[in-house]
Amino acid sequence: MGSYSIKELEGLSGIKAHTIRIWEKRHKIVVPKRTATNIRMYSDADLKKIINVALLNNHGIKISRIAGMSDAELKKEVTGLASSQNETGPFIDQLIVCMIDMEEEQFEKLFSHLIIKFGFEKTITETIYPFLEKIGILWQTGNITPAQEHFVSNLVRQKIIVAIDSLPFPKPDATKIVLFLPEHEFHEIGLLLYHYIAKGLGFKAYYLGQHLPYEDLRQVCGEHQPGIIITSIIASQGGQKATGYLQKLGRDFPQTRILVGGNPDLATLPNLPNITHIENSMALKAYLAKF
Repeated sequence: MGSYSIKELEGLSGIKAHTIRIWEKRHKIVVPKRTATNIRMYSDADLKKIINVALLNNHGIKISRIAGMSDAELKKEVTGLASSQNETGPFIDQLIVCMIDMEEEQFEKLFSHLIIKFGFEKTITETIYPFLEKIGILWQTGNITPAQEHFVSNLVRQKIIVAIDSLPFPKPDATKIVLFLPEHEFHEIGLLLYHYIAKGLGFKAYYLGQHLPYEDLRQVCGEHQPGIIITSIIASQGGQKATGYLQKLGRDFPQTRILVGGNPDLATLPNLPNITHIENSMALKAYLAKF
C-alpha cells in the first residue's frame, strides 16, 4: 500500500540510508523497485523487513546470519527478542508493523504484554506516545491511509477507556475535575490519559471530550463547580489566539485551577493567574498528588 523513498525508510526504521544500501548490495535484505529516473522506492513489505532486521541487528545478531533467515524465522526471532526485553523501545517498531498490516490480534497481544510487563501508564507514555509520533511521520509523507491511522488510534482509545472504566468510583466528597478539548481540537488520547490519572488518584472526573463549545463548558462548570479544569491545546490555537483563550478561561473561572497540556509552546505564554502548563502525564500526576 505504501511507497517509501530511502530517506523515509531511514526516518521510520532508524537505519541510515548508507547502511540500507549496503544491506541491499551485500546481503539482498530488500530489493527495491526503481522509478523511471532510477530512484529507489520501497514497499510496506520492505519497511517491515528493515524494521525487523534492524531490531535483531541492534541486539547483536550479525547481519550475515539475519540475511540467511526465511521470513518465518525472522518473525520468530523478533517475537522472541521483543518478549525478553526490559525496555519499551523495541515494541514501537512492532506496533508500526501491526498498523501497516492492520493486524488487530497481534496489536492486542503486544499491548497486553506491555501492560503486564511495564504497567498501563508507562506503556502509554513510553511506547504509545512515540508510536503515535511515528504514525505522524507516515501521515505527513502520505504513506498511510486514513483507515490505517483511524484503525490504530481507535484501538489505543478503546484501551484507555477500558482502563478508566476499571478504576473504582471516587468518594462522594472527592474534588471535582472537568476535562475537555476546545473547539476544533480532536487529539483525544492525551486527555484520556489525563482522565485515567485523575480518576486513579480519586478525583471525581467529568470527561467532556473533544471539540467542546465554550458555552457548554461554562454551563457544566456553573452547575458542578469543579476545583480543577484540565484541557489540552495542540492544533487549533497558537500564539496570541491561545493566550486569549486561556485568559478568557482564567477570567471566567477565577476560583478554579486550570491545567493546560499539549503544545510545548504554551509553557512560554505570559504568566496567567490560576493557569498552569502541564508538560506531561508525570507532571500532572505530581500536581494532582498534592491534593
